[in-house]
Amino acid sequence: MYGLDGFAAGKVMRITIALTAVTALAGTLDVCAASADNWPSKPISLIIPFSPGGSTDITARLVGNKLSEELKVSVVPENKGGAGGNIAANYLANAPKDGYTISMDHMGFAFNQSLNKGSGVIPQKDIVPVALVGSTPNVLVVANSMPVKSLPEFIEYVKAHPGEVNFGSGGIGSAGHLPMELLQSITGTQMVHVPYKGSGPALVDLVSGRIQAMLMTIPAVMGNIKNNQVRAIATTGTERPKALSELPTFKEAGIEGFIYRPWYGIFAPRGTPQPILQKLHDAVNKAAADPDVKQKLLEQGLETQQISQADFVSEVEADTKRWGEIIDRLRLNKQ
Repeated sequence: MYGLDGFAAGKVMRITIALTAVTALAGTLDVCAASADNWPSKPISLIIPFSPGGSTDITARLVGNKLSEELKVSVVPENKGGAGGNIAANYLANAPKDGYTISMDHMGFAFNQSLNKGSGVIPQKDIVPVALVGSTPNVLVVANSMPVKSLPEFIEYVKAHPGEVNFGSGGIGSAGHLPMELLQSITGTQMVHVPYKGSGPALVDLVSGRIQAMLMTIPAVMGNIKNNQVRAIATTGTERPKALSELPTFKEAGIEGFIYRPWYGIFAPRGTPQPILQKLHDAVNKAAADPDVKQKLLEQGLETQQISQADFVSEVEADTKRWGEIIDRLRLNKQ
């Protein structure tokens, strides 16, 4: 009888533990649901990983303003530039997982997992993609003092002056840096990289002629192109963008194997309750689809898109793998 009683007691204990676990899980789900029901109830910080004036900053502020209307709380932009976006990534990864700290980031997010091994933050582990805003090809722009008016002329000039042409970017490992490294690898050219704390300051030096070239997102440089402060010579997408339809693509200009169309999207700390992420995803989609926002972004060269969170996660993962292989091949990893 003692053995039977012991067995029965053990069984009762196991059932009790299981019921306790189920009750705890149900309580957690209830808290998450309640949290999502009440979210948002206070201002949201929108972290921008780069300095004011760049394409990410422009996109974040346009979308953020509309997002404030959709969510009926203030969405406050906050620039945290530096280290190719890693300062902002560290900040976001360690922020409370409550939906009140989010970021607008771009393709550079996909670079950082391979580029900054050992930095402490693993983007795919610590941060979750929430919503795609849109994408835009880059445009190669040169200083007006450069004696070139086309991509073939630019490549020819750089080959004739190895190590003499300086190109700027928003920092080492940034979206303006790595594609230029890839371009040099493809074309057999040699330029000097000049990193800045954001593409905005770099653009100032391009206009003044202190540096000679930059590969930039269209929103960040459209005004300077229109005002003839810099010369645009080619775009990096598969098709000519509507905003710069007169420019050839790299492929049309004779450069095979170079297609680059970076995306922009909203990210949050991994571990943020899924119901909150879904509400944020839906609100971002509505904000980006607003006719006024859509037109303003299109004028800057960014075409908005609305896809599911799962599809955006898949796109980020695919680009992380692709650029990780490129970074490894070019030996650009920081160990």
